[in-house]
Amino acid sequence: MDVIRFRFDGRGIEAEQGQSIGAALIAAGYRSWRSTRRTGQPRGVFCGIGVCFDCLVTVNGSPNQRACLTEARHDDQVATQEGAGRDHLAG
Repeated sequence: MDVIRFRFDGRGIEAEQGQSIGAALIAAGYRSWRSTRRTGQPRGVFCGIGVCFDCLVTVNGSPNQRACLTEARHDDQVATQEGAGRDHLAG
C-alpha cells in the first residue's frame, strides 16, 4: 500500500493511501485534536462514522472537516480546531 504524508499542527504524519485523517492521527498516537467551544474540553474520534462532529479539524484552511470521513491526502495541512472553527473569518 502507498504511504502519503501530511502535516498536522506542523508535524509530519504518515498515512496509508485511502486512510482517513482520523485513523492516521490515531495511528500516530493522537487521541484529541479539537477543543469544545464553551469549556475547551478535548475531543477526537467518538462515533467514527460522521454523526457526532467531535473529530472536526481544519484542512488546508477550511474548518469543520470531519477527520473520520476526510481522506488524508499528500501534502495536506491539517490543524487542531478550536470550538466551531474560524469559518466566519474566511473570505
